[in-house]
Amino acid sequence: MLVTNFKTYAESSGANCEKLAKIHEKVAKEGNDIIIAVQPADILRVSGLGLPVFAQMAHPVEPGRNTGMISPQNIKEAGADGVMLNHSENPMKVWDVERAVQICKKTGLKVLVFVSNLQEASDLKGYKPDYIAYEVPELIGTGKPISSEKPDELKKFVKVLENSDIVPLCGAGISKKEDAETARELGTKGVVVASSIVKSENPEKVIRELI
Repeated sequence: MLVTNFKTYAESSGANCEKLAKIHEKVAKEGNDIIIAVQPADILRVSGLGLPVFAQMAHPVEPGRNTGMISPQNIKEAGADGVMLNHSENPMKVWDVERAVQICKKTGLKVLVFVSNLQEASDLKGYKPDYIAYEVPELIGTGKPISSEKPDELKKFVKVLENSDIVPLCGAGISKKEDAETARELGTKGVVVASSIVKSENPEKVIRELI
């Protein structure tokens, strides 16, 4: 599985979001398991494409008096299939993660929760998200892949999720085929990637190499 986090790069926002999403769709339609995570404002642009679309964030709120918040219900109505929570660039309180997972699941959204250490993985496992992605914050965007920099921790992370229905993913520094292959050998079921695809001059080539 490949999850591409579009973040808020100019290359993956607005009209460029749609352009990059269609590249992912092309590869996904060949039978590959791909998810794209976009800004809430871009969900409507890409929700009709042939691959799952996740929002990059949701707040733990029901419809009501929550000015400035992003509700799971609104994300679902916009056409999203799921949501990412607790990314290291937008961390959440533990109790907010729990509440957000509950509301998202009730709304019919898949949930991908990020963790930055093994204890966090153990704690958040009990909330039963669909996916947990292990990312070491200091490796994000460095080109130093978690799969080779922290292999022992990655194996322990996979062990934490054993005997559960949660899909283990990893990210941070993943940029080439070998990084993804090593992650798979260590037991993860997919990788989360951002800049190595979004900032590439040939995103399709990178996507295909990672897949």
